[in-house]
Amino acid sequence: MLSSEIIKKIRKIHIKSGRLVNTMMAGQYRSVFRGSGIEFEEVREYTPGDEVKSIDWKVSARLGRPFIKRYCEERELIVILLVDMSGSGDFGTGESRKRETAAEVACIMAFNAIRNNDKVGAILFTDRVEKYIPPKKGSAHVWRVIREILTFEPAFKGTGISDALGYLGRVCRKKTVSFLISDFLVKDYLQPLKLAGRRHELIGIMVSDPGEFQLPTGGIVHVQDFETGEILCFDAFDINTRLQFEKSRKLEYRKNMDTLRSSGIDCIEVSTAGSAADALTRYFRYRETRKR
Repeated sequence: MLSSEIIKKIRKIHIKSGRLVNTMMAGQYRSVFRGSGIEFEEVREYTPGDEVKSIDWKVSARLGRPFIKRYCEERELIVILLVDMSGSGDFGTGESRKRETAAEVACIMAFNAIRNNDKVGAILFTDRVEKYIPPKKGSAHVWRVIREILTFEPAFKGTGISDALGYLGRVCRKKTVSFLISDFLVKDYLQPLKLAGRRHELIGIMVSDPGEFQLPTGGIVHVQDFETGEILCFDAFDINTRLQFEKSRKLEYRKNMDTLRSSGIDCIEVSTAGSAADALTRYFRYRETRKR
């Protein structure tokens, strides 16, 4: 049984995401993400302006006038949401934790996919894959995916992006559009990113919180690593300590961004303090511009 609080969260995300997909993002997802191939549709008579290379010479010779072959795009996609469920997702200094922001991002992408008759699946991972939801169609399936993301209790706290990408390669032999949603607080995942990016259309979505980059302006602050349990003590009265903390955290963030970009995949930055929908919409617009 789900608690009333969880049901309320699911319903809120469900309604909000559905509205966004039907208004702000209508048509953008479809134009950005295309099918993986083409299939034959019909043979019709040639008309001025048609490409000569489309002419079906055998049919044209048999009927005594030019005909062309028409093909249509295979529209159906398989969308996989790889969602980081590690301990660091419990961090948040505002209204939303990183895991809740990740759930909102996943819900928006799932609704876009379902609205376009694509299949949606999910891989929930920590330092190992803990749950796999095979791709399916339908709004009821979206409910299941979002419910799992919001209610899933992981057995482990670490982060294993390499394991998640390896699992994706094993369970999805066909090309997918896969969204890797994580704060990327882990090392040595560049090579798996490159390999996965060759087989699938992989997009990284980096979730962060403003509180990760700064200490309070006073006091002795104890900072605990949500994944390892390690506790560090900082003198936040000292401005140099605060500046050094901010510098090191921003440097780590930039390194992760550089890793994603050097792997050749796109990356979307989403903050718990900002709008996930706005970040995704900007990315869709960027993709549309890049195609021109």
